[in-house]
Amino acid sequence: MNGDAAAEAAVEAGWQAARDDGRVQAELLEAAYGEPRLRRWFPWVSMGELHFSRCTEYPWTWDIPYVHPAIGGPYLVAGPLRNQVVGPAATAAEAVALVVRHLPADRGPAFLGDREALAAHEAATRRDRASEGRESS
Repeated sequence: MNGDAAAEAAVEAGWQAARDDGRVQAELLEAAYGEPRLRRWFPWVSMGELHFSRCTEYPWTWDIPYVHPAIGGPYLVAGPLRNQVVGPAATAAEAVALVVRHLPADRGPAFLGDREALAAHEAATRRDRASEGRESS
């Protein structure tokens, strides 16, 4: 199994684990899984919140908005930081749409490894691209 296939398998296992966990409403999980831009990332659950990580192992990334049950309403989309609020959502589909509208640009599928390994990989990729740019000039 190559790295991409292993990462995809880890992500799929993460979605199944989130379903089995039971702390996130099933309708939210299925709405998020139904969105290809979210399904490619590793889901992690905390306090009933649904988070999305660009890596498959803990510690996960914290740079994508997340969804949690709202006081007085079904959902609140927040993040990526805890003190940032994107907005309320009446349905799971609305919450997923809010997350998608606030996704960071240029984020590929989940990386097999933790956030430090992902950061090292991204730095190496930037160096390689910069080097290729100098060579073609």
